[in-house]
Amino acid sequence: MAIVRYTAGKELTPEEDARMRAEVREAAKRSYTYDPDCPLLTEKQLSEFRPVNFNSMEERAKCMEAAGILKPEQAVVVI
Repeated sequence: MAIVRYTAGKELTPEEDARMRAEVREAAKRSYTYDPDCPLLTEKQLSEFRPVNFNSMEERAKCMEAAGILKPEQAVVVI
């Protein structure tokens, strides 16, 4: 499949749009190809995913601290 690049502000022509939609439909029909470097996740692993969108930087910092990713002294304080 070709690499598709998007330039902001440039709308697709109807022909380009139809071609892209056809490519996506064709890709959806292809079977899964196993990649030994990236095995499928188990149901338990999938259940551990949590959303990463936050309402504020403070909420993000608290979650990062709780996960052990960010130390309190590294937190950014917004005034």
